[in-house]
Amino acid sequence: MEISKRPREPEQRKRELLARLDQEMDVWVATADADGLPCLVPLWFLWDGEAVWLATRLRTPTGRNLRDAGQARLALGDTQDVVLLDGAAQMYAADTVPPAAAEAFRAKTGWDPRADSLPYAWFRVRPHTVQARNGEHEMRGRYLMRDGVWAV
Repeated sequence: MEISKRPREPEQRKRELLARLDQEMDVWVATADADGLPCLVPLWFLWDGEAVWLATRLRTPTGRNLRDAGQARLALGDTQDVVLLDGAAQMYAADTVPPAAAEAFRAKTGWDPRADSLPYAWFRVRPHTVQARNGEHEMRGRYLMRDGVWAV
């Protein structure tokens, strides 16, 4: 296979990544339990400019894994246009989640987990690594963030 497309400049990749984080509704959330059993689910999310906010029940494998392991891999897109975020997850109860984050989540998704009849936990996933690539030709330069610092 011959690759003839030119890769996007890092600045363009970052702009497009940030736009996707603002506009897209669902993110794939990958976690693992203490035995390494993986779990992958889609969840609604909010990007607040620094971190991704998620809400899920602690009774689910994802909720338990986020609470216990404190880390996740998040993915947007398909294999030809993918964004991967690896980050540390911090848990908040419904009564301790910052109101601004919960209100922004509600405004984006139309759903307020705090008002649900089932108990939900909130998780703030602060990325330490971010990759973005649109095809094989963008494998080089795909890391836009390393160690929590934007490369661009």
